[in-house]
Formats: sequence, structure tokens, C-alpha cells
Amino acid sequence: MNRRQLLVSILSASAALAAARGASAQTDAPAVKPPEDKPFAEHFVALQLSDSDPKKERLVLSVASNLLKAYGADKVAIEVVTFGSGIDLLRETNEFRTLVDSLVTQGVRFDVCGNTLDTIERETGKRPAINPKAIEVQVGVAQLITLSRSGYTVVRP
Repeated sequence: MNRRQLLVSILSASAALAAARGASAQTDAPAVKPPEDKPFAEHFVALQLSDSDPKKERLVLSVASNLLKAYGADKVAIEVVTFGSGIDLLRETNEFRTLVDSLVTQGVRFDVCGNTLDTIERETGKRPAINPKAIEVQVGVAQLITLSRSGYTVVRP
């Protein structure tokens, strides 16, 4: 192979590598549509809570608070999704009610699983009293899947 052919081969390989890197960079980060109340969000996190344990409840709230501090309330969209016994965090009488309400004012969204609420109502004859700032979603796990497919990072502290 002469010098000219070698140079053409190297340039072709370099161009192909650059094109592949460019395509990879475009597909690495999914296009996330920021929530309407977080138009400048650059980071998207869904926190899963499915356990009724004050230590885990506190940990989820601490993670949300730390994310707000790390990125700034305008730059991070946080959604706490509760289902199963994890909905206890969102009961009106929960010991962390004030902290939940404070995080809501900073833009954190708290979802409660409607299927879990329906099951409790069927079993006890009464629907649990839930924090009015919580947003009822039909299926908590489906909400996590939807958020994940939308580009959110799902974390289970």
C-alpha cells in the first residue's frame, strides 16, 4: 500500500469513527420532556418507596432534599412514587408530613398508587386519609416504568 492509499484509509477510518461517536452521543441521553412546572430541568429522578419503614421514608426525603441542594430546584425534576406499604409516607398523619409539604413547595412531586388505596379500602372498608398534596396515579409501578422510559433515572434508596 502506498502512502496515498494509507492516508486515504486513515482519513476514512477517522471520519467513520467521528460519525459513530456523534451518533452515539445523540442516542446516549434520552430526550426528556421536562414537566410543565420544571421547564429548565436538566436532571430527572424518580424515587421509589414501597416499604413502610420510617428509616426508608426519611432516606427518600433526604435524597430528594440533597438532590435539590446539589442541582438547584430549577434544574432537577424529582418524583417520589409510593405504592404498597410505601404509601404510609403520604398518610395525613405521617411524622414526616411537614417535610413532605416543604419538598412539594420546592417542586418535588409525590405520587400515591391508586391501586394500593383501592385495596386498603376494600380490606378495611375505608380509604386512607392521604396528604392532599399527593397526586394519585392509577398504578405506582406503571408510573415508574413510564418515568423510566421518559428518561428519568429510577432510584430505590
